[in-house]
Amino acid sequence: MSSKKRERAPLPTVQAPCFFIDTHCHLDMDAYETDLPDILRSAEKHGIRSIITIGIDEKSSFVAASLAEQHPMVHACIGVHPHDAESVTEDTYVNLNTLAEDKSDVIVGYGEIGLDYAKNYSDPKIQKKIFREQLEIAKERELPVVIHDREAHTDTLEILRSAGPLPKGGVMHCFSGDMQLAGTIIDMGFHLSIPGVVTFKNGTTLQEVAATIPLETLLLETDGPFLSPEPWRGKRNVPAHLLYTALKVAQLRGISMEELAEQTSANAQQLFNYRVEE
Repeated sequence: MSSKKRERAPLPTVQAPCFFIDTHCHLDMDAYETDLPDILRSAEKHGIRSIITIGIDEKSSFVAASLAEQHPMVHACIGVHPHDAESVTEDTYVNLNTLAEDKSDVIVGYGEIGLDYAKNYSDPKIQKKIFREQLEIAKERELPVVIHDREAHTDTLEILRSAGPLPKGGVMHCFSGDMQLAGTIIDMGFHLSIPGVVTFKNGTTLQEVAATIPLETLLLETDGPFLSPEPWRGKRNVPAHLLYTALKVAQLRGISMEELAEQTSANAQQLFNYRVEE
């Protein structure tokens, strides 16, 4: 499909008062530096009423919290991504703990944390150590966890089991497994978050998951600026593009956009313990 045709693809709609929540976006990244206010206005105009921006290291966690303070529709999660596990020091934990305490009104989760064996930017042994330590911090701070699991399903499950129980639960962000893994994660009390990959022609496994798992366990995300759904695949992802993902999931499940919006937004607010203002 040409870029011209992609740009002409209509944005799906959801009827008010229903709205969606983008549960995972990286608003602090350079891709949004020049037009973030416009991006947020567009999201709200099109029925994305809340966005959770995700920290991936100490610096981005502080920026995420700052953005949440500046923009009422934004909340924040903090933590260190497995790519940056080797950079973690005791000071990192002290600073993140202080941030969580000082900005508790806008920080709603801990993550994204986990394991990434696709890139291995940090040694897997160190990744596992830092993952375990951050799960303990999340428990101490009584925050739900946002888990990154890329080509590391076995070790991720083992660490989550050994760290459990996690009374505040969590979400497997950008879920990439099959129905068997989905069932295991759900049985552990976690939500699954569906990204734009569900719109891809080769996304059949994720499509099965999105169509089948209990609706009360399902969340939606952009992972912006990454993983833009069709018809914007390969371009910058923005929160408004969540509507393309939502439309695909609604079609797969045979329900309306409004029903999907109502339940997934309720799921997100329950998990992250905040309420979207009317």
